[in-house]
Amino acid sequence: MSELTKATQAPPGDRAFFGHPRSLATLFSLEMWERFSYYGMSAILLYYLYDRTSDGGLGLDKPTAAALVSVYGALVFMSGVLGGWLADRLLGMRRAVLVGGVAIMCGHLALAIPGGLPALLVSMLLIVLGTGLLKPNVSSLVGELYAPTDSRRDAGFSLFYMGINLGAFIAPYLVGTLGQQVDYHLGFALAAVGMAAGLVGYVRGRARLGGAGEAPTNPLRADERRQLVLRAAAGVAAVAVVVAVLGAAGSLTVDALINAVSVLAVLLPAGYLVMMLRSPHTDAVERSRLIAYVPLFIGAVCYWVVNEQTGSVLAQFADQRTDLEILGFAIPSSWFQSLNPIATLVLAPLFAWLWIKWGDRQPSTPRKFGTGLLLGGASFVLMAGPGLLNGVDEPASPWWLVLSYVVVICGSMCLSPVGLSATTKLAPRAFLAQMMSLWFLASAAAGGINAQLVRLYSPATEVRYFAGVGAVVMGAGIVMHLMTPWVRRRMGGVR
Repeated sequence: MSELTKATQAPPGDRAFFGHPRSLATLFSLEMWERFSYYGMSAILLYYLYDRTSDGGLGLDKPTAAALVSVYGALVFMSGVLGGWLADRLLGMRRAVLVGGVAIMCGHLALAIPGGLPALLVSMLLIVLGTGLLKPNVSSLVGELYAPTDSRRDAGFSLFYMGINLGAFIAPYLVGTLGQQVDYHLGFALAAVGMAAGLVGYVRGRARLGGAGEAPTNPLRADERRQLVLRAAAGVAAVAVVVAVLGAAGSLTVDALINAVSVLAVLLPAGYLVMMLRSPHTDAVERSRLIAYVPLFIGAVCYWVVNEQTGSVLAQFADQRTDLEILGFAIPSSWFQSLNPIATLVLAPLFAWLWIKWGDRQPSTPRKFGTGLLLGGASFVLMAGPGLLNGVDEPASPWWLVLSYVVVICGSMCLSPVGLSATTKLAPRAFLAQMMSLWFLASAAAGGINAQLVRLYSPATEVRYFAGVGAVVMGAGIVMHLMTPWVRRRMGGVR
């Protein structure tokens, strides 16, 4: 272990934050507010896209709106590649997080302006770039707080995951209600305020992090900086030419954007894995661990195909197919977006306690992944129930959504925080932040797949859609359990 790595880790006796390092509280707070802003925006984005212009929306058709939401999510996670690279080679993780948070806040402010599609595109660009800088690097900073052998690591990521979901829990009730009941743009403005609150806490608490993430792990040499400037200029010029040609040919359409993102979202992680496997900075043990990581990554993609449809297909189901009157009170459909974080807040402490209680006897990482996939698929199979039992013309009980969310979050507890932890443990040292970016590319790939998949959803296809997608994901869970011995042999002693 390098002296730099030792210097960034909190001492084992630091248990000021629920038995974990005090610096975890700073990162917990930042991620809570960042997720408040993101999920607040996501709670009303679909409705803003397809609502009538007379009601403050953009008036897009529902399949296109759902596909755009998936594309948005895919781009957000794809940008983590750039954010991780900038942190590893140029900025360091701490500065990358700060710059990213400022960009996210500005992106939400752009949506707060009634500027139609141009404002949406500016917002997408800022939030995509900002999340790419913040999201992978704040998670990597959490990993830096623990020694590789510290048994608190998985539990620490579970607590960190609670911060994510605490922000996501609050957001639909505040941003969603303000956006749907008063004005969409006021809702987006509130999301910007949330990000600003997170930045203030991060700046005030950065001293607690010590040296963690202060310097790049693989800084650029002077000659590499010159090459970077030239390549960046060439890339920008190439993109400008492509856009100009497509615009002149009349091919610069929303459908073209959706299709391009879908292809890129699948190809990018594959290329990224090959690059790290072939890098001279990756030694033999690290290469074996990367090979073990491949099936885990594919399993994560399958799981997120289900989970990432909460803002598109399940949001549409809540708005169009669900009885929204509960105890004589009509609730906004955006409130259902809080079911995911509510279930997480209830279950995360239980799973964190469970992993600590079991210690070395807890299931291995691939076993946890396989179980997570089985539960994720089952949550979609359940959603075929309303249409199968009562038909698609009868409003569905909200309890179907509640049950589906509880089941999918049980799956998430077995996969998402465990995947974050495994990524930090299996990462080559030279690619620490970029490896976390690769983890988030699983969500990007799922978003790219969903951009095509969600177009198939409608009340007429509802039963087949939920049952088919759920069955495929459950099948992936069975395969993961069968592959567990093979994966463990290649993990180089990592559990």
